[in-house]
Amino acid sequence: MTGGAGIPLVRVHGEPFAAGHAHGERLAAPLRSFLGDSLARLGRVMAGPVTLAGLRPVIAAHRAAVTAAAPELAEEVRGIAAGAGIEESEAWLFQLRREIMGYQRVPVRTMGDCTTYARSGPAVGGHPVLAQTVDLNGDLDDYLAVLDVARPGTGRRSLVLSFGGLLGYLGLNSDGLAVGINLVLGGDWGTDGLPPYLAVRHLLDTAGSVEEALEVLAGLRLTSSRVLTLCDPRRAVWVEHLDGEYRVGEAATPVHTNHYLHPDFTTRDQINVFARNSSLRRLDAGTAGLAALPPDAGPEEHFAVLAESPIRVPDSGDIRRERTVAAVVMLPARGELHVRPGDPALSTTQVFRL
Repeated sequence: MTGGAGIPLVRVHGEPFAAGHAHGERLAAPLRSFLGDSLARLGRVMAGPVTLAGLRPVIAAHRAAVTAAAPELAEEVRGIAAGAGIEESEAWLFQLRREIMGYQRVPVRTMGDCTTYARSGPAVGGHPVLAQTVDLNGDLDDYLAVLDVARPGTGRRSLVLSFGGLLGYLGLNSDGLAVGINLVLGGDWGTDGLPPYLAVRHLLDTAGSVEEALEVLAGLRLTSSRVLTLCDPRRAVWVEHLDGEYRVGEAATPVHTNHYLHPDFTTRDQINVFARNSSLRRLDAGTAGLAALPPDAGPEEHFAVLAESPIRVPDSGDIRRERTVAAVVMLPARGELHVRPGDPALSTTQVFRL
């Protein structure tokens, strides 16, 4: 496996606790620094005061639900804490930052929150791709990492993009499955089930195809609203989640941003008008940009699409507002994860291979 200089490549191999311990030990200094920065920067992006003591009840509720749904992931979190020399609740905080932030049903100006597209099926000649921007608040590009995941007893390997101790955000595995993620807003966010970022990791650990991933999802409840994009060499779909329900959209070239597309969910969408306008513009730009690329387009051609406005969201200087903190192009049939850290118009590509 290879990786570009700058983004740490962390080996997460072996039994869950040992794998987590290696992760925590490898990144111990930056993880402790992250915690020391207003509690993983939650205090800098949330309106009210944030303390670990105040968050312990919600952390405990999430931990119990994850332990029931995916005990191996809970063990891995325990290992991160031991390896980094931090409290277990602090290691859980890394997994739950977005869940803790929640969402507000009030108009807040925003510029973006991920644009994702995929291309697969017979029309692309065995050259599937899943590409997306990662638009987050908190200036998280300085805590990027790529996890090289392997579990004993299986031949499956994964490359997983991570931020600050997170077990999973997006990635691909050696069976040829790639998973991307976007925020959509709706319903009640709770603690009963798997947080979506951990669900992405669970899919990469347990599913080898879009079909298998859909079967796994059918048995999972997610704690909050999201849309996942799934891609393998045969098909690509998006899967919208809202209050325990899933809806699937399938196309050779699915594109998704941050508003619901399935008619069953559109009337329950809680996206505010500013964010919706941004989401619509980025959906149109992503659709047009992908359509203009030939089926055999390489990663740099896809990055050229992701690095253009309005898909690329520049830094406004306000840590509370989303900006593009990474862009990725995944080639699941080749086991390649291409990453541009930070603003993709200003950074160079780093390549990780299985």
